[in-house]
Amino acid sequence: MKRTTLPERIVANISEQIAEGTLREGDKLPSLREYARLYGYSKNTVITAYESLASEGWVEARHGKGFFVCALASVPKAEPAPQAYAQAMDTVWLMRQQFVREPGLSHLGEGFPPVDWLMDMRLDKFGRQVMRSGVTTLFRYGERLGNINLRQQLVRKLATISILSSPRQIVTTFGANHAMDLILQRFVKPGDPVLVENPGYYPLFGKLQLRGVRMLAVERQVDGPDTEGLERILKREKPRLFFMQSAGHNPTGSDLSYRKARAIIEIARKYNLILVENDALADFKLSSCAKLSAIDQLENTLYLGSFSKSVSAALRVGFVAGDEALISELADVKMLLHTGNAEYAERTVNVILREGNFLRHLSRLQERLRQATAQGIEVLDRLGAEIFCRPEQSLYLWARFPGFDDADELTLTCLKKGIVLAPGSIFYVDRRQTVPWTRLNVAYLNDPKFYSVLKA
Repeated sequence: MKRTTLPERIVANISEQIAEGTLREGDKLPSLREYARLYGYSKNTVITAYESLASEGWVEARHGKGFFVCALASVPKAEPAPQAYAQAMDTVWLMRQQFVREPGLSHLGEGFPPVDWLMDMRLDKFGRQVMRSGVTTLFRYGERLGNINLRQQLVRKLATISILSSPRQIVTTFGANHAMDLILQRFVKPGDPVLVENPGYYPLFGKLQLRGVRMLAVERQVDGPDTEGLERILKREKPRLFFMQSAGHNPTGSDLSYRKARAIIEIARKYNLILVENDALADFKLSSCAKLSAIDQLENTLYLGSFSKSVSAALRVGFVAGDEALISELADVKMLLHTGNAEYAERTVNVILREGNFLRHLSRLQERLRQATAQGIEVLDRLGAEIFCRPEQSLYLWARFPGFDDADELTLTCLKKGIVLAPGSIFYVDRRQTVPWTRLNVAYLNDPKFYSVLKA
């Protein structure tokens, strides 16, 4: 394999930014001395790279002024739609494997809690209460921001995790994934850079690929994203959004520390960065977990919530909380794309939150999760696995097993035995790399079949 020289790396980086629209026609490149100091190259290396860019037609040298981006007529365009679509469809295929259950298989790679953990909600008993709360409006599209009674309940719910808001700072959605779609529609166009955690939430990666977005990977560490790496990227690029998870991170199961949360808030304010905090697993965690939106109070944050995993995925109810003006814009985008709300489902969730049984349900849910997490860690220890972190309660554990440096190989081995895993490679921005880690659902880790196969 041909080695890439330092000047070639600079050429590749700058030409990619020009092709994808981050650097536009007429933009001035940093001076030779400034670029060398900023990225740690020698001045001669930068000179060679800039001259190559000029000879290839990407930039032009203006005597005494510096190097400027040329007209884009001959410059390659951003990734064509068919290729972006094909990459996104890879994610769809992976989602099918995650969401569709086949009888007889052991689903340790599943992203949801077991159905029996949720059955005590008894969804069937809420229908009559929903119908009594104004049947005529059930035949209409609903309010622009979402059902007002539900939004008032959500204000109270957010206050329990120290996020202060008003009903006008909340817009309801068809789940957390729909919330991401609205944010991307409002802020992102093809070629834009967007920050994501690596490893991270792979359905988000598919959404970004479908839009032709350039993903910038920030390493997820045990206590949250790598802040030094985050700031290095922000000095080099100008992304508007950073999608991340604070508690019960999918796939690693790790929680954000308060120290790192405060550091990330300061970085966001410094670089005018919007932090999109996906907290779809909030109901599975203690309210004392660090939340970016609680520290920032929704100034530079958008908080995403969902009831898909704690109540029912079939209801399709989620929400976004944030600055009132920005929430109003997201509500406009929602109305343009979908016309209205899931009024019946939103009323159902409102009734559920109003019932005292919901808090008892969450208490039972968290206790089950604590027990399953402890049992899961014990199983992995007996198998000699390395565990990324050891949370008190988390739906996921991130582990690697002795003898398997490639989790894809482990997944294929287990699949032949009727065990479905979620290999680590699907959670990375670059799926081509070999990853030894596997995401495991703690609710299924006590499966004797899994233990016997791994032990063998």
